[in-house]
Amino acid sequence: MTKTNITTLGQLKQSGYKSRSVKDELRGNLITQLQKSEDGFEGIIGFEDTVIPDLQTAILSRHNILLLGLRGQAKTRIARLLVNLLDEYVPYIAGSELFDDPLNPISWFGHNEVEAKGDETPIAWIHRSERYTEKLATPDVTVADLIGDVDPIKAATMKLTYSDERVIHFGLIPRAHRGIFVINELPDLQARIQVSLFNILQEKDIQIRGFKLRLPLDIQFVFTANPEDYTNRGSIVTPLKDRIESQILTHYPRSVEISRKITQQEARLTAEQKVSIEADGLVKDLVEQIAFEARNSEYIDKKSGVSARLTISAYENLVSNAERRMIINREKDTFVRISDFLGVIPAITGKIELVYEGELEGPAKVANILIGKAIKTLMLQFFPDPEKAKKSKTASPYTEITGWFGNGNNLSLVDDLP
Repeated sequence: MTKTNITTLGQLKQSGYKSRSVKDELRGNLITQLQKSEDGFEGIIGFEDTVIPDLQTAILSRHNILLLGLRGQAKTRIARLLVNLLDEYVPYIAGSELFDDPLNPISWFGHNEVEAKGDETPIAWIHRSERYTEKLATPDVTVADLIGDVDPIKAATMKLTYSDERVIHFGLIPRAHRGIFVINELPDLQARIQVSLFNILQEKDIQIRGFKLRLPLDIQFVFTANPEDYTNRGSIVTPLKDRIESQILTHYPRSVEISRKITQQEARLTAEQKVSIEADGLVKDLVEQIAFEARNSEYIDKKSGVSARLTISAYENLVSNAERRMIINREKDTFVRISDFLGVIPAITGKIELVYEGELEGPAKVANILIGKAIKTLMLQFFPDPEKAKKSKTASPYTEITGWFGNGNNLSLVDDLP
């Protein structure tokens, strides 16, 4: 449905408009998208054969969805892209805070408007971008925030009793009617707050300070959560999890190539940096390899994960460190060097959760260890293994180099060397 000049309920009926639920809307537009072989999740890399098919299946099943995965796995981004599957514009009763469907109002205001004005009921149009609501779950979130509460000021101003439905101030969830509602980090919600979602997901009625309203809310719920409780957080209560029909597992990039594509897409470099600083493909792979080494490191808590943001920040720091050297040396352009990886350490230390052994070493030393392991891993893809070369009966290609240092010689290079 495209935005038209329709401004009244009568005109809407004459146009032949038929309302449909938000889940049917998502399903119908996804079917059209699949038939046209369009990419509805542009910018999501590495999930083409895993997460995306599962997500599409859940949408076709008209399910509420839980995206379960460690930090930095594009869960929130995926949820936000679901907006593209909504109709561009849909009509609603003008002035309704719940964006009532003109053909199927649910609020007191909506019913009253239609009863009082009939086919002259004014109609407005809402864009799909306004039909997305997102809430980050924190321990201080209350039932009033999500569901609503009685508003004494409204009652006094309008001279209404507390038994009148109009004194209710609706929370975020009712206001997300006919849209997508996302709760990020669901385990952070207190258990009693999670319990308040039971009826909304199953029976679709809400209770506010004694009001039992049968509001058939039309909402696509999407939740995100981490599978492990690695901080002082809670967990998802079992009955709530049981009411979320589809649970989709996300994952980290499964190859350096995919990880590199993500980093290059997300890294925020200035136009000057892109022109004056060149990073070889091997250097880019080295940045990604650091994350792969971190995910397998005995110093890092695997339950907390190693976010894809690590490589993005690391690459930005790497380029900026090379830029700093270029400016100091009055150069117009430069190449990224291995020595520039010292600038990557701050990006690593802030994004890894260390276990006891890692804490003993310290974050800076662990970061250096990870860089060293990444260099070694990539080196062995192009050069003979020095350890195997030692044991080989043939002459080692490293004999001259190791012999030179073995004779007491040393080489010191300044990081800012031109």
